[in-house]
Amino acid sequence: MIAAIVKYRLPPTISREDCRAHFYKISEDFCGVQGLLSKHFVCDKDGVVAGGIYFWESAEAATKFYKGPWRDGIFDRYGMYPDIEYLDVFARTDNVSGQIDHL
Repeated sequence: MIAAIVKYRLPPTISREDCRAHFYKISEDFCGVQGLLSKHFVCDKDGVVAGGIYFWESAEAATKFYKGPWRDGIFDRYGMYPDIEYLDVFARTDNVSGQIDHL
């Protein structure tokens, strides 16, 4: 499993609440994305930095997605390409299900 932390700065024309509304609007668009296990839409408390924390089946699935139209959409909306950090996930504790996975 791969975690990807995606961050970009919000332009002054997009408030934190505008960001939240946009995330609510597009969240369904991520259903069925090949290899995507989950996405968490995030924004800092000051509404300056936003992005997502993604969990992917593989690095290949992540890089394929980030090279596609999604990347250009980020640039078009926010005026910059995102910073993306990839991390290997070794273990997971899920307090909702009570499950611990060693990956």
